[in-house]
Amino acid sequence: MNESRPFHFDLQAAARQIMLENGFEPDFPPEVPEQLAELKAHPPQVSPGGDIRDLRQMLWSSIDNDTSRDLDQIEAAERLPNGEIKVLVGIADVDAFVPQRSPIDGHAAKETTTVYAGIESFPMLPEALSTGASSLLENGDKLGVVIEFVVEPDGDVNSSDVYRAIVRNQAHLAYDSVGAWLEENGPAPAKVAASSGLQAQLKLQSEAAQALRNQRYRNGALNIDTSEVRPVVLNQQVVDVMNQQKNHATELIEDFMIAANGVVARMLEKVSSLRRIVKTPERWDRIVQLAAMHNERLPAQPDSKALNDFLLRRKAADPDHFADLSLGVIKLIGPGEYVLERPGDPEQGHFGLAVQDYTHSTAPNRRFADIVTQRLIKGLLSGQPAPYTDDELAAIARNCTLKEDAARKVEREMSKRIAALAMTHRIGETFDAIVTGVTPHGTFVRVLQPHIEGLLVQAQGVDVGDRLRVKLTRTDVQRGYIDFARA
Repeated sequence: MNESRPFHFDLQAAARQIMLENGFEPDFPPEVPEQLAELKAHPPQVSPGGDIRDLRQMLWSSIDNDTSRDLDQIEAAERLPNGEIKVLVGIADVDAFVPQRSPIDGHAAKETTTVYAGIESFPMLPEALSTGASSLLENGDKLGVVIEFVVEPDGDVNSSDVYRAIVRNQAHLAYDSVGAWLEENGPAPAKVAASSGLQAQLKLQSEAAQALRNQRYRNGALNIDTSEVRPVVLNQQVVDVMNQQKNHATELIEDFMIAANGVVARMLEKVSSLRRIVKTPERWDRIVQLAAMHNERLPAQPDSKALNDFLLRRKAADPDHFADLSLGVIKLIGPGEYVLERPGDPEQGHFGLAVQDYTHSTAPNRRFADIVTQRLIKGLLSGQPAPYTDDELAAIARNCTLKEDAARKVEREMSKRIAALAMTHRIGETFDAIVTGVTPHGTFVRVLQPHIEGLLVQAQGVDVGDRLRVKLTRTDVQRGYIDFARA
């Protein structure tokens, strides 16, 4: 199907069908509206007192995608007299709105994650909660769970605390504009420009985040760079795709979330809980071979520090192809998974982050594992019995892992169709590209701008890593196919 003429394809219908094919239920059960009506009539009380602190006067801010409204976390920081930086991460108290074993909780337990299908999102929780009542939206008094930790100048975390609080997001900010400002590549966003306090706050947060990141790299955390594309939508139609780039703002939030999740994991060591792990790679021998192809030598036994040093050298030597090398390493390491960890169990750790204590707790509007962890935290803080048995936690871990894999499949299938649709009007154009794979099914290339992958027809005489000019010859939106020929 050559779509060189204007073409309409119902991406929403395709996304819905792919969701169903991968075991998701896009529609909420009929009991959910009844529960929402009851919540609206009798919302949780938002007031300090008892074990709930009042932190509304702090200069909290959130940084997320431009269009995000399911805001899970806000951040604040304070310089201590000894030069250390106290970081506070406020997490939306979703459990307060979603009682355990209620209809909304049952649906979330089955779905386990919000699925971002490019043109449309399929929320795990009703949007009345995830983008409304339980979201940390700007200028609203909200219930939160605060994860507090102190960052030393060298990036070590020397003390921490977790507690409940009332919080108030003072500024909802976006990754791209804050990142450009922090990197001195663009003006301050309007809200930042209007507040010298917020400017100082963000720079202090950035300082703490960079210290945390540098310490992780010293410990062997992997510096991975994968390319993502996002659709450009005009009048409900995809007209183009653009590369999604990491920047100082995205890294700041990533660094804080990794540190906060470590704090929570260590807090829960004395009770059964969920852990997010990435096992030591079974295919380390292939990673060693991959390094040898670049005239590099890695040790025979898995070593994240040695692997990261290799990746950093390759990033400096060949930045254009680094995303492809990163993707290959990610595939060989394998995906993460959720597991039950009981007190005294040996720690399995997270190979990619080079940490032993890691869980998911910072995105309860979007991930069910985080709601479960939030209930474990609140149970521990209140001295109440554990909300889940070990068998229940083990079952939740298995389902979260399965559904996360299914969500990646949905997102991958939709990304291919969105890319094909966006490129239909560019048939006949030529692009710089890199050969990314040579398989029995064909030879694949990735265009450098935007990062679109497709099949190279009549590809004799090329191999992985070769750079060439290609011409776009065909798109098939129905199946997500893009074909190129050598220019």
